[in-house]
Amino acid sequence: MDQQPSAQPSVGRRPAGAAETVAAQRSWWDAEAAEYRREHGAFLGDARPGSDLVWGPDGLREDEAQLLGDLAGRDVLEIGAGAAQCARWVAGRGARVVATDLSLGMLREGSAPARSAGVPLVQCDARVLPFPDATFDVVFTSYGALPFVADAGRVLAEAARVLRPGGRFAASVPHPLRWALPDVPGPEGLTVTHSYFDRNAYVEADEHGRVTYAEHHRTVGDWVRLLVGVGLVVRDLVEPRWRSGDAVWGGWSRLRGELVPGTLVLVADRP
Repeated sequence: MDQQPSAQPSVGRRPAGAAETVAAQRSWWDAEAAEYRREHGAFLGDARPGSDLVWGPDGLREDEAQLLGDLAGRDVLEIGAGAAQCARWVAGRGARVVATDLSLGMLREGSAPARSAGVPLVQCDARVLPFPDATFDVVFTSYGALPFVADAGRVLAEAARVLRPGGRFAASVPHPLRWALPDVPGPEGLTVTHSYFDRNAYVEADEHGRVTYAEHHRTVGDWVRLLVGVGLVVRDLVEPRWRSGDAVWGGWSRLRGELVPGTLVLVADRP
């Protein structure tokens, strides 16, 4: 009798629904939290007094960018906060800040320094924020939540809901142009190999077909329409130049970063 080939884990681009994506992200980030912080914590601010707020691997920092405005005395929410390095930096600027993340493992990594900085941590799904309407003056995320959900519009709607009138929203995401390029830092990462217009998710699945990790793609136009659709007014779309020297982070590198943008920062206000 011929034996059937055994099922294997898979990697590719295909649709991935909201529920399976959320389950996968919680499990993946819980498992990877300690290693992720060991690898990237210094860059993200753990090695600096008062932490840091860096908008992406390109190295744009809020000290330079000033996208959030004056933070002193403001009520601020960070979603997709990871170990809350950014939230701790915001607290150091005189704000009252709350940091949230889907992953309890990631929050545990930042629990001790967050406690020292007076930053409360809340585990929650960014699509269902446990805060009343019009609670915060600023809502932000640096590479958190938005690339990792199938329904980013729901996250944006929640951010808009908890913002006060006149409040600021800012979020960094992988630049959509990256979707068309291989995720490698060398010269081979500069050749277009995939359609920019393909909205199927990047999905890693186990041998049973269960999603274990996913990232979702939107074009620049998609992001603008999503922001406008939840009632926010777009103020800026920031495409940072490379500032990270010879550092390599996944597919981010000096070679690529000096030629094409690696990060897109969305900046919008609630009227």
